[in-house]
Amino acid sequence: MTSGLWELVLQGTWVTIQLLVLSALLATAVSFVVGVARTHRLWIVRFLAGLYTEVFRGTSALVMIFWVFFVLPPAFGWQLVPLWAGTLALGLTYGAYGAEIVRGALQAVSPAQQEAGIALSFTPWQRLRLVLLPQAVPEMIPPFSNLLVELLKGTALVSIMGMGDLAFSGNLVRLALQESAEIYTYLLFIYFVIAFLLTRVMRGLEKKLKAGVVGRAPVRKADAEPKRPETAAVGGAAR
Repeated sequence: MTSGLWELVLQGTWVTIQLLVLSALLATAVSFVVGVARTHRLWIVRFLAGLYTEVFRGTSALVMIFWVFFVLPPAFGWQLVPLWAGTLALGLTYGAYGAEIVRGALQAVSPAQQEAGIALSFTPWQRLRLVLLPQAVPEMIPPFSNLLVELLKGTALVSIMGMGDLAFSGNLVRLALQESAEIYTYLLFIYFVIAFLLTRVMRGLEKKLKAGVVGRAPVRKADAEPKRPETAAVGGAAR
């Protein structure tokens, strides 16, 4: 490919990375808010959070992008640029899946840990921040890593709005070269490299968080063994 076409692909890669970061941040915020709400003691909060989760998990991300980009403007009288429309649609959609990850991890924490927080007179917010999340977050990392890779692949859907992401740029290069095999092989490789880097970063984060939770100083054998009582001396001789 010529330098101009390579520049187009690199621009598309940068747009994809921007979209990935922004939608991942939104999805993470939604995941924790809705996931925690799914474990709330009030039924109305659990119901609303569950309704959101079921609606966004049960609809197509592609149709959601269409809806945000084409339906919202006439309804509310404002137009979202493709980057923000894609961020909103993908963040809300994948945030619904992430909410179930958060809910499951919170409920997997031992009930004894929660009872200990109650015994210490912690408020619900203190129990969540000091007891539940430190133990639940490390368990969320592997499924969140998978979800992040799925989000990366989902960013290709925004090309339907004419947004110059990696998939859209690749299609322009294909039309210019009249050659599909070469450009789509490059696109597969670029997506793979980004996904591979994401999984490495998430795996390192998982190890760091788990080390912070379970990393305690080991008990030495000498400390663990009970000390023998000293023999009593009578008349200067030990018995």
